[in-house]
Amino acid sequence: MNREHEIELVRRTQKGDQRAFRALYDQHKRVLFVVCLRYSRNRADAEDYLQETFIKIYKKIEQFDANRGVFEAWARRVAINTCLEKLRKHSLYAVSISDAVHLPAQGTDALSKMHLQDLIDLIQTLPEGYQTIFNLYVIDGFTHKEIAERLGISISTSKTQLMKARQMLQKKINERTVINEDHG
Repeated sequence: MNREHEIELVRRTQKGDQRAFRALYDQHKRVLFVVCLRYSRNRADAEDYLQETFIKIYKKIEQFDANRGVFEAWARRVAINTCLEKLRKHSLYAVSISDAVHLPAQGTDALSKMHLQDLIDLIQTLPEGYQTIFNLYVIDGFTHKEIAERLGISISTSKTQLMKARQMLQKKINERTVINEDHG
């Protein structure tokens, strides 16, 4: 979809055109579902997050200025904020913080042998708090300060949880590689 067509769909949606909104939904549902999936534990939760995201997009579409922004970027922010709101509501990001254990850095050989879906599956096995902070920092590019503000935690908690998430993920990647080599 070209930008001019998308802008036209946004403007029509802002005027209440349901078919235009459906076209925006059809165009962006896959990308936004992937965002929601990263912040959820399973497909059903991701589908719920996606539905809530599109409800918010529809209700807030008048806030989007098509002349100043890209709709997909705005919609991704709505999706991320929706997921964070759901997680915050259920306190799923609150993971106890203990003294960090420093693990030796592992090579990237294991990671290079993995398929993307396998990596996504491993990220989804992280505890909710680790998963959320890992996604916000590594994938979505938020700073620790922004994460702390959004989740109502300290910057040091964000940093510690990211470090632990990376350690846990590295361990899971290495374990999976060993298992695959034993059976390969």
